[in-house]
Amino acid sequence: MISDGHLVGDGSWELKVLVTDLAVERCLRVKGDLHIGGVMLRLVEELDIAADWSDHALWWPTRNCWLSRTRSTLDQYGVQADALLHFTPMHKTLRVQLPDLRYLDCRVDFSVKTFNAVVTLCKELGIRHPEELSFAKPLESDDLRYNYRERESITSHKKRSAANTSADTNTFIGHHGNSTHSSNNSLDNIKATSGCTPVLPNTTINRSPAPVPTPISSPVNSGTWRKNSPYSTPASNGHNVTPSIFDLTANNSLNTTGNTSFSNMDMSLALSPATPSQEARSRLLRPKNLIERARLNVAWLDSSLSIMEQGVREYSTLLLRYKFYSFYDLNPKYDAVRINQIYEQAKWQLLNEEIDCTEEEMLMFGALQLQVNLQSARPQPLSETRDGDDDIDAALSDLQDTLEGTHVHSNTSDITSIPELSDYLRYMKPKRFTLKGFKRYWFVCKDLQLFAFKNKGDSGSGPTHQIPLRGCEVTPDVNLSQDKFGIRLEVPGPDGMSEMWIRCDSEAQYAKWMAACRLAAKGKTMADASYDAEVSSILAFLAMQKPAPAPAINPSSLDIQPDDYVAPRFIRKLKNKVSTRILEAHTNVKDLSLTEAKLNYIKAWQSLPEYGVSLFVVKFMNQRKEELLGVAFNRLMRMEMTTGDHIKTWRYNTMKAWNVNWEVKHMMVQFEEENVIFSCLSADCKVVHEFIGGYIFLSMRSKEANQTLNEELFHKLTGGWS
Repeated sequence: MISDGHLVGDGSWELKVLVTDLAVERCLRVKGDLHIGGVMLRLVEELDIAADWSDHALWWPTRNCWLSRTRSTLDQYGVQADALLHFTPMHKTLRVQLPDLRYLDCRVDFSVKTFNAVVTLCKELGIRHPEELSFAKPLESDDLRYNYRERESITSHKKRSAANTSADTNTFIGHHGNSTHSSNNSLDNIKATSGCTPVLPNTTINRSPAPVPTPISSPVNSGTWRKNSPYSTPASNGHNVTPSIFDLTANNSLNTTGNTSFSNMDMSLALSPATPSQEARSRLLRPKNLIERARLNVAWLDSSLSIMEQGVREYSTLLLRYKFYSFYDLNPKYDAVRINQIYEQAKWQLLNEEIDCTEEEMLMFGALQLQVNLQSARPQPLSETRDGDDDIDAALSDLQDTLEGTHVHSNTSDITSIPELSDYLRYMKPKRFTLKGFKRYWFVCKDLQLFAFKNKGDSGSGPTHQIPLRGCEVTPDVNLSQDKFGIRLEVPGPDGMSEMWIRCDSEAQYAKWMAACRLAAKGKTMADASYDAEVSSILAFLAMQKPAPAPAINPSSLDIQPDDYVAPRFIRKLKNKVSTRILEAHTNVKDLSLTEAKLNYIKAWQSLPEYGVSLFVVKFMNQRKEELLGVAFNRLMRMEMTTGDHIKTWRYNTMKAWNVNWEVKHMMVQFEEENVIFSCLSADCKVVHEFIGGYIFLSMRSKEANQTLNEELFHKLTGGWS
């Protein structure tokens, strides 16, 4: 039977497709066995418009997914006659905020996985090792008041009470259409990704053209990148590139130029303005406690899903941030942009009090920041590019250092003996409800163990105290103004972590013992080649914190705004002395170059006890109270909720597997000593899963010059496939 020119009863039906570019809707007579590529071909023929449709794909708003497998049929996707598909461009304009709080409008592929979109964007920006970064959604202050599950229930209650409630981009809902129930070690057979990701409940499209976002102005320059800006940034291949993705109408290509110009430093990705726009700064969140710090991690996007599937639409804003604190091969020759953006993220973490530090450390950071600002205002020499012979010589020199290593003691001739460190130190093991002072002992550090004897001559007999250092938490307790050089040890035991304190008499003594304890905690002895470098790094860190008797720069010659250099709590404490104290500390770093100042800032940031620890509010199995889980690049930490004290530490080198049950949202991490089971309250367990898998992936990187990014392995380790 024929009706309206079509054969009725042959199993065909009408499919509605909205062409978003034209804001027109077309009805196609299709069958369920028609593949997606055929649907798009039929649609283009039906439109009969001469245009390049190669960047277009089909988006299914109801299911919140791309129909990206062009060889799959409508039946295989489950598309029926009641479906409305969108024929829309895959590359859309996205507003991205960099770690230095500047915005850029760029063209991003909304159809690929978030990880792949970040890799492509970083390649355009000239940032090496994009696996260290990810996209995050901007949060509001209310997002820090509740855990994400509490906020999810509040949002669902509001939806029931008001039909026209506004879309909540920070609400996480599950993709049940192709969900799996569990993942085992993320290394098994590949299936569809499951997880909970932020999705906009409103899936209808606005057919009117989206407005161009208003640029955020800065006192120095515009906060949004413009087309044809007279700046260039060094790319990873050593050439200089002028990104053209920074304009709303530009394509995805990069135009290379022959030379580097520093005449417009404020517009370069490698040189950020000293002060960001007020609007960008006003949107920064300052967590008040550890719980609010943990709730910040709800913002991370799922790396295994596209940004479109996570509620992000054209002209939306996302934050590009360093997610994994494992920075590989920082090379000033290639990484000017990367170093600057890491420095900026570290700076704003300290100013927003997302990471804690002492007063001396804060003034040192302020002094380094001042040196960066002063050097940025001066013309910088071009980095010397070595020819091929120099690169070969440098590689051979590195290989020689690696093979030979370094000596801990100059008089050590027997390479088969394990180096040891011995000296008189003061020791205290605090006990509850008792006041106990430090006692002097003769300490010997050898073979990942710390032995304490009452006297030096008692070394032949049994030690008074024996402390296993492997797996312990080592925290500095230093106050230079009081000549206090302490080491806090949290040693794992059957009943949790035991706290112990060691007090040194001098900087040199402290540096040696601190370096030995840090290496032993990682399972390394003082025979390791990194011991001498660790001692030197500690001494340099202490030297930068020593204030000079008088500033080298006249305070009246500089206009230092305290809130641009130190955290608010130190401003309240130091009041009108902030500028003078910063200038006194600046005397120690006044001779550093721009790159050296940034690298010293990054190294000092990495030396802080709380560096690189991503917090989550969790509830462990068979426990009633909520606790904190700290995820670092080499370990997991069970922490007390209010004080952050370590209850227990598990190292990745003892981890056998990690599993997620998506039905009950429980995660189990299997270690050699025990299995750790918990549910995450401040974010979805997928976020924790991705952090652990991501750090495992980063630890597998090697120094091979021709290494390629193994995207498949990253998704296996982080995607939660079963």
